[in-house]
Amino acid sequence: MTAKSRFDWVLLRATRQIWFRAALISVASMVVAALAGKIAALIPYEFTGDVGQEAVDTVLQIIASSMLAVTTFSLTAMVSAYSSATQLATPRATQLLVSDRTSQNALSTFLGAFIFSVVGIIGLQTELYGGQGRVVLLLATLLVILLVVVTLLRWIAHLASFGRMADVIDRVEDAACSAMAAFARDPFSGGRPAIDVPADATPVLPSRIGYVTHVDIEALGKLASRHDLVVHVQALPGTLVHRHRPLASVTGALDEVRERDVASAFTIERHRSFDHDPRLGLIALSEIASRALAPATNDPGTAIEVLNALLRTLSNLPADAPPPDAELPPVHVPRPTAQEFLHDGFLAIVREGAGEEEVVARGFKTLSTLARTLPHVAGTTRALADELRRNVERSGMDRAAIDRALSAQEA
Repeated sequence: MTAKSRFDWVLLRATRQIWFRAALISVASMVVAALAGKIAALIPYEFTGDVGQEAVDTVLQIIASSMLAVTTFSLTAMVSAYSSATQLATPRATQLLVSDRTSQNALSTFLGAFIFSVVGIIGLQTELYGGQGRVVLLLATLLVILLVVVTLLRWIAHLASFGRMADVIDRVEDAACSAMAAFARDPFSGGRPAIDVPADATPVLPSRIGYVTHVDIEALGKLASRHDLVVHVQALPGTLVHRHRPLASVTGALDEVRERDVASAFTIERHRSFDHDPRLGLIALSEIASRALAPATNDPGTAIEVLNALLRTLSNLPADAPPPDAELPPVHVPRPTAQEFLHDGFLAIVREGAGEEEVVARGFKTLSTLARTLPHVAGTTRALADELRRNVERSGMDRAAIDRALSAQEA
């Protein structure tokens, strides 16, 4: 699978922002309320009943006052969930909670209903609607009330788990699995496997310090094909770059304009993103387990849940076989090794969990299962199991507990 272009990726990220749905529904609500009179004129059927202005105005007043309170409550609940995830799990999970669709839809619906009622009240007070228009406005108001009730019920049910530990682990696992699956489909993001960078290649340096969050391989390929260049990507998503850490190295005629075009294919931000960075999901899961195993928390059950999530995520880890070079752009892309993936997920647990018998037993079983499922990572899993065994021997557990924990390595 070819990586998304920069435009597609930016558009996808925009649709995940909390303001996007809120702005979309708010504009739609404003248009419906403002044009109720115009819509009434287009309806061939003449309503015989007359709806009083005060009746519609009273309903809209109730919606306006209640939706303002519900919107405030929803914002408070969302901020509380973000804070809980930061303190109990990992701050890296906050960006996943912020992009939660259910909470965004709830907030957007409540805000849209508030704006609809305010615009409707203004239209009534300025006598914008006739009798036919008031009927249309009342029907629209009833639909808004129905939408609000359904959304409120879903939002209440969603709050029961939103931001809780299990919910955070599931979200991080889903993000990690999604990024890992995309990586498995195309480990080189539509480019060619990395080769040794020629000595005469020109390094392209970033203009700012930060993390690479996206590399537009498609744009690099078009640029390289157009100007007979060969691009060697050196900074994958998740890499911290600075003036001494090149984004890429290029062979061919590279002038200042082309160098700037190559650099512009790399998106650099202050924080890492889960989308194209499969290692970040593993790191976040590892951080959750590490915090759960801290003496102040002492929650081995959460660490075991994380090990289960790591097993499901890493089961998608592809072998190191490179794809064919046919019809691929002259862009060489490195790929993280299996050792790096496994270290991201397990090193902290191997270090912090050596004193917990249940965690050690599940750790051995997880590593053993990965070795059987993915033969190409057997060497790394064996090394991690050996390190875990040494840490268990040095832990403060009694001899019987150590023997029981180590026996899981052979189960």
